[in-house]
Amino acid sequence: MSLTQPPNCPRRRGHLNPCIYARVSASEPCTCLGIRAVYMPGTALFIAVQCTTHAYDVFWFLRSWLLLASVIIRTLNEAEHLDDLLGMIAQQQTSGVEVETVLIDSGSTDGTLEIADRHGCRITSINKAEFSFGRSLNRGCAFSTGDILVFISGHCVPVDAHWLQSLCRPLIDGVASYSYGRQIGDDDSNYSERRIFAKYFPARSAIPQEGFFCNNANSALLRSVWEEHPFDEALTGLEDMELAKRLVMRGQKIAYVAEAPVFHHHQENWAQVRRRFEREALALQSIMPEVHLSRLDVLRYVLTSVIGDWQAAARYRVRSTSGMDMLRYRWNQYIGSYKGNHEHRQLSQRAKEHFFYPQVEEKAEQDDWLGPLRRTSPHES
Repeated sequence: MSLTQPPNCPRRRGHLNPCIYARVSASEPCTCLGIRAVYMPGTALFIAVQCTTHAYDVFWFLRSWLLLASVIIRTLNEAEHLDDLLGMIAQQQTSGVEVETVLIDSGSTDGTLEIADRHGCRITSINKAEFSFGRSLNRGCAFSTGDILVFISGHCVPVDAHWLQSLCRPLIDGVASYSYGRQIGDDDSNYSERRIFAKYFPARSAIPQEGFFCNNANSALLRSVWEEHPFDEALTGLEDMELAKRLVMRGQKIAYVAEAPVFHHHQENWAQVRRRFEREALALQSIMPEVHLSRLDVLRYVLTSVIGDWQAAARYRVRSTSGMDMLRYRWNQYIGSYKGNHEHRQLSQRAKEHFFYPQVEEKAEQDDWLGPLRRTSPHES
């Protein structure tokens, strides 16, 4: 017996609740056996079998239609956090979803590949000369085999064992074709960055959300959608937002899942912070060319953000980041953003305030994740 999909199978239209047809061979005359796989949130996969001639083992069909999620990790010298990341992936509790882990590496020399091999990852690579964020993800997607493509940074670690199921649920339920989860920092993070996380990744989900913001440090995408709309390989960053914008323009939905949080660790010097924001601002020119950041904006945003950081740190009694390091972070953030953006002259005040203005919404300022916090290793008892 072989499983095939008819041309009008719903899965070909990007849904994950398809009809699968099992055709018996000519030596076993039988009417077509129809099987419907239906995902019930919070339960196992439910299988309804329709057959008038033969009875088959339902378990066989259950195994043949578990969804496969490919967790794709871009790496370059990520040994510091990779073992914890892979340990948390192994602890994920999923229902009706199997998992494979794929690593696409761009030249690690710090033991990253040995850690990945020890955890049983499938490993592929991309040459540094070929690397772009979009091209790396496209290579990883092509190398993977999953129905759902899950992206997580090599320096992110899921908060709990329900991360993967929560992140994939809007895709499985047909509510969205692209989802992204919450990001938080701990006491090893610069406190200014933790407040940036609180701004862009609030405590409340939006399923689906308005607009096309998205972030591939913690996201999931239907494979069928990626096959039609691969990532832009020319951008210097923000390949996630660029794809999300294309999808929204075609009537598809993006979901923000606050219940799928990860710790996001950036261990960067000041030059690296500045280059990261410069690279992203440069990419934003292609996505939103109307956004322009002036020198006056830079001074205003630095001042406003630093005051906000100091006030929030005092309110939560945070001592993990000095006031001077908050100032240095914000200065390099906005100098990098200015350098990446300043050539464009069209001004959209509303868009500029959304992407650059540092003020965190009042609700986000009450976020418990902004207090003193230490991430524990999944290997700790």
